[in-house]
Amino acid sequence: MTDNCVFCRIIRGEAPARIVFQDDEITAFWDIAPKTPIHLLVVPNTHYDSLNQLQAADSALLGRLILTAARLAAENGIADDGYRLVINTGPDAGQSVSHLHLHLIGGRHMPVFFG
Repeated sequence: MTDNCVFCRIIRGEAPARIVFQDDEITAFWDIAPKTPIHLLVVPNTHYDSLNQLQAADSALLGRLILTAARLAAENGIADDGYRLVINTGPDAGQSVSHLHLHLIGGRHMPVFFG
């Protein structure tokens, strides 16, 4: 973890957040600027600047992040109607916090981006 990363500070309990899940590897909390009725951030407790820092050895962690998001979608009643998982990587993609995080968004109809 880093001293000045807001997500690291949330994980350590040094910054306020509405945490909905935390274990030894993962923390999940409500986004402070939600784009949909359900907008949670799922983050690894270990600091990675972005998805680009993960290696093959981190595949289990990435799987746990996704499975945690799926469980949180079910717990928040959006699993059946649908939800979106988004990982922004880098400033051109909209990553505003340099700590790998997965957005779990849902609770309303969302337009199709591709297709």
